[in-house]
Amino acid sequence: MTETLTLNNGVTLPAIGYGVFQTPPDETAAAVETALKTGYRHIDTAAAYNNERGVGEGMRRAGLARDDIFLETKVWVSDYGYEETLHAFDKSAAKLGVDTIDLLILHQPMPQHFDRSREAYRALEQLLTDGRVRAIGVSNFMPHHLDALMESAMVTPAVNQVELHPYFTQRAVQEANTARGILTQAWSPIGGITFYPGYGEDRKSVLDDSTVQSIAARLGKSAAQVMLRWHVQQGRSAIPKSTNPGRIAENFDVFDFELSDADLARLDALDTGRRGGPDPDERDPSTWDFEVPEA
Repeated sequence: MTETLTLNNGVTLPAIGYGVFQTPPDETAAAVETALKTGYRHIDTAAAYNNERGVGEGMRRAGLARDDIFLETKVWVSDYGYEETLHAFDKSAAKLGVDTIDLLILHQPMPQHFDRSREAYRALEQLLTDGRVRAIGVSNFMPHHLDALMESAMVTPAVNQVELHPYFTQRAVQEANTARGILTQAWSPIGGITFYPGYGEDRKSVLDDSTVQSIAARLGKSAAQVMLRWHVQQGRSAIPKSTNPGRIAENFDVFDFELSDADLARLDALDTGRRGGPDPDERDPSTWDFEVPEA
């Protein structure tokens, strides 16, 4: 049993998806197959992850009908621009082995070159009109990026995927999304960004937080399950990732319990205001020297 969310254009998606960020290409197919056989029906990838082929192979191995899987991917900044983004769809669709992508989003706002972001989004709108994608959206957009985009956009994004976990709740972003009818989707939903190598030695994993641990112990659940339930009950989409079959199953098993209002408030109160990942206003992703290969 899972729960679904309805986007602003009427398309539905499962509340808990399976993410493949940093999953090695040679491990992706097996991980996606495991996730789909566990019960996941929403897979989130990106052109920049370099594992779209593995996602497509995992989908085929799982043996499900294409319509039973909600497939989401992202356009990388090296493919921003109108014609470039139309071609980015072709590259991703070919690697994934599909004709239609359920949700296609811009990976970064790239405010340093926002004219290219606008043109990329215009291409997404055309793909939506053409029926090649079922919904379009953005990732890592702050409220001022959304405001700037909507000065020219004809279609409000259906989704804004942002870093969001109990240590970084991005309340202003969530409120801006809600005001526009945009679904907030959480990457790093259990705070994995707080303990990835390279993000500072003084960071504390949310999984080890005493408040999260105490709620988990009382409910007989894991810390990860508590955080994922927190997202579900507050109406967000969440994209946990793991390549461990046990954890893949554990992260999906969050629909048989509820957090109390007090639990939710305690989790909300853990917010530190400290971003774990790159600040989209400070780092220019066009300088990251990454080009998405052809299909």
